[in-house]
Amino acid sequence: MNFMDAMLEDLRWFGFEWSEGPDVGGQFVPYNQSERMSFYRAALEKLRTGNFIYPCTCSRKDIQAATRAPHANDDDEPIYPGTCRSNRKSETANQKFNWRFRVPEGGTISFVDGNRGGQKFVAGIDFGDFIVWRGDDVPAYQLACVVDDAAMAITEVVRGADLLLSTARQILLYRALGLPSPEFFHCALMLDKKGARLAKRHDVLSLRTLRERGETPESLRWNSFVST
Repeated sequence: MNFMDAMLEDLRWFGFEWSEGPDVGGQFVPYNQSERMSFYRAALEKLRTGNFIYPCTCSRKDIQAATRAPHANDDDEPIYPGTCRSNRKSETANQKFNWRFRVPEGGTISFVDGNRGGQKFVAGIDFGDFIVWRGDDVPAYQLACVVDDAAMAITEVVRGADLLLSTARQILLYRALGLPSPEFFHCALMLDKKGARLAKRHDVLSLRTLRERGETPESLRWNSFVST
């Protein structure tokens, strides 16, 4: 069984049901991101022609070494210092580069979260220019999810509170691409017994591992409710 099939099986076991997706089809096919590259490339070209993005040759190490590269928080990427903002693609023709979104320095991005109420972030302070297309020629998370949600007519996004800052970035992408922004609802994160958030690196607490330990969907749903 491959990773995707195992994930869908675990979600069904947990109690989730869906009316469309990679395993059942639907009106917004294809659902595998590897088959949606034409959508992402079209969005990238629109951002490029609108001068919203620029090629960046900086490595993560370069950014971390920059004097004005503080972390917005321990889990987020360092704020980009703007080193390559004046770059043109022709200047990086023989180099590997990422495409970065040019945030409006000092601009305020506000939205009302369905769970946490009013939210406000300042571009250039809370987050900096961010990657929308990686040097290995694939879209970054921020661009891919915006393009997918818009193309699939998603009206409400429900996800963890650790992605509040990503929402501010994505709102800028919705605006730049001329797409309607969905409503957002950010849930509290699930925590372990020590109060640390559950993360991918904690494989011992994966849904599959808990299944194999004999946990039931009912007990896990109750524990999730109590922990939040």
